[in-house]
Formats: sequence, C-alpha cells, structure tokens
Amino acid sequence: MNSRLTYKDAGVDTKEGEKAVELMKPHVKKTFNANVLTGLGGFGSLFKLDTSGMSEPVLVSGTDGVGTKLKIAFEMDRHDTVGIDCVAMCVNDVLCQGAKPLFFLDYIATGKVQAEKIAEIVKGIAEGCYQAGSALVGGETAEMPGFYQEGEYDMAGFSVGVVDKNKMITGANITKGNKVIGIASSGIHSNGYSLVRKVFFEKMQMKVSDYVEDLGMTLGEALLTPTKIYAKACNAVLDKYQINGIIHITGGGFFENIPRIIPEGLGVKINVGTWEVPPIFSYIKKCGNIQETDMFSTYNMGVGMMMIVPEKEAESVVAALKEAGETADIIGEIIEGKGVAIC
Repeated sequence: MNSRLTYKDAGVDTKEGEKAVELMKPHVKKTFNANVLTGLGGFGSLFKLDTSGMSEPVLVSGTDGVGTKLKIAFEMDRHDTVGIDCVAMCVNDVLCQGAKPLFFLDYIATGKVQAEKIAEIVKGIAEGCYQAGSALVGGETAEMPGFYQEGEYDMAGFSVGVVDKNKMITGANITKGNKVIGIASSGIHSNGYSLVRKVFFEKMQMKVSDYVEDLGMTLGEALLTPTKIYAKACNAVLDKYQINGIIHITGGGFFENIPRIIPEGLGVKINVGTWEVPPIFSYIKKCGNIQETDMFSTYNMGVGMMMIVPEKEAESVVAALKEAGETADIIGEIIEGKGVAIC
C-alpha cells in the first residue's frame, strides 16, 4: 500500500527519451544554417527571418502526416524513410504557393520510446529537410503508454516557408491554352495506403517480404519508397519562367487536387500516355481489379507535381526541369469548361 511509484512505473522512461535526443542530434544539426539561432533542447526554436529583396514577405505554412504508410514501416521494421515522407507531405504543399521552405518541426508519438528507433525516424526527417533546403529546428517525442500498440507510433510535421507577395502562385493567372507539365513521382508517395493494404494484404494475402517480378523488388520495398520532395524542381524554374500554377498530387489524386487552383470557367484536359506510369500502379490496378477512374481519383499515377505554364514557355520549363534531374513531360492543357478530363 505504501510502495512508492515513479514515472517509469507508469511506463514513461525519461532516460530513454534523453538517449533518443542524443542519438538524433547529429542528424538534426546537418540541417542547420546561419538562420537557426538555437540548438536542441530549448523551449522554443528561434529562426532569423531573412526578407532581404522582398517588398512584402508572406509566410506560408503546411502540416501533414504519413498516414497508414506507417503500417508498412512497422511490418518491415524499417524506420529511416518515413520521416522523408513526413517532410515531403508538408513541404510540397508549401512549394505550391511559390514559397521557399525555411524550417520544419516534427511530432512523434509512441507507446514506449525506443531511443534507436526514434533516432532512425528523425534521421529520415533530417534527410527530408536536407533535400528540401529546410532547417529542422525542433520537435516533440511523446511517450504515451497504453495509447499505441507495442512497436507502433504516429508522426506529423509542420513546415514554414516564405514568398514575396508579388511572386505568390495562386492559380489566378491561369488561362485557356496554358500547358500542364507533369513531374514524375517516386511511386505511391503517402496517399492511398488504406486501399493498398486492402488489395495486397487482405485480398491477395501477400507479405511485405514477397518478391514481385512486375516490380523488380519486394512488395515492402516498393510500398516504402519515400515521397519525392520537389524543392529542387521548383528552384530550377520559379525565378526564370512564368509559372501560373503548381499542384501537389496528394490524397484525392487528379480529380480532387487539380481543380483546387483552376479559375472558374476553366477545366483541365490530361492526355494519358504522355508520361510513364510506374509499374506499382498497374500492379495495384490488376490485383485489386480497380477501375481506371478510381486509380486517378486515389493515386498520383506517376505524376507527383504539376506546373501550369504559358504555352510559349512550356518546352523551356520542361528542359530546365530535366536539366535539374527531374523527369518531366507536357501532359495536358487548360480548356474551357469545368473539372478534369482524363483522355
């Protein structure tokens, strides 16, 4: 009756949390730049805002998570890539406004902190920030005994960027005849995994370790491929060409994301066959007996980001993207009408 309880008795090991912080420090520090004014461990993160050359700076923010793709990481016991997904899902949204990503914060919640696993997750987050040119200035690791199943965790991120107001990309300048440029995805990215799991693990009774000839790798490797970050692509063209719209193809695929920036009275015609669709999408479609329309309303189908540009600049933008190492194609155009036509 009189025995003394500790926080550790309740399932929270603060020492393991401290160990996790020490293990993640080297990964986090590689994302720092001269604008980061604090190290890890402070109550708040300080970032010096450089607005030189901007007449009216506007902050652009985005927040997102990884979703049920994390289930694949649990199955494979591999945790060094989902952090890239977390950064990508936030940063790619910020890029759509023409903003430069500045800094990123993360939130990781788990039932029991395992220092090495948390460090692997943050290693991926730091790698994503490095790819985005963004500083990882802080985060939170929450240990919540009894809230998550053993070995499981969830994560979310928050990204902040900046853009001069007169350079913001809103879609307002999109006109009939503008061309749609598709920039290749790395695969499924981080959307549609509830359907993926239903198709492969429930319907097909497959395992992540199964080698799939159609994919040239195991199923787990294909499904855990990190989301592509498009900072490099945007940097290659934003200051050189007229970009009227940028679209991140996330949840809702083509049909929900494209109309988000298209002005009233205009629609988009997408020409199937003008880009290469990665084999993972054909495999999902075949195994799940999924209709083409449902595929385009769920997945990016090999196009993770679109740019809408004047017809006269389309070829030059494609060339600049390719020079930057991207795979890009003209895949459609802006037409009179409404909605998205997949032809």
